[in-house]
Amino acid sequence: MGKIMTRCPQTGRSIETGMEMDAERFQRTPVFFSRAYCPHCRIYHEWFAAHAWVEETRDRERIALA
Repeated sequence: MGKIMTRCPQTGRSIETGMEMDAERFQRTPVFFSRAYCPHCRIYHEWFAAHAWVEETRDRERIALA
């Protein structure tokens, strides 16, 4: 399981969408639009699933340890 992430269009920084799913299932999901709160801009951004990715737990742990 991982967190579905997208990019803030203003800052280019990664933001969590509030959704979790494994990468294989996310890749099979039909394309959709959604909204996510951006802690960098403090507003909601619309995002397109084709531009999002799944950040697996082990990826987050590796980054935190670096």
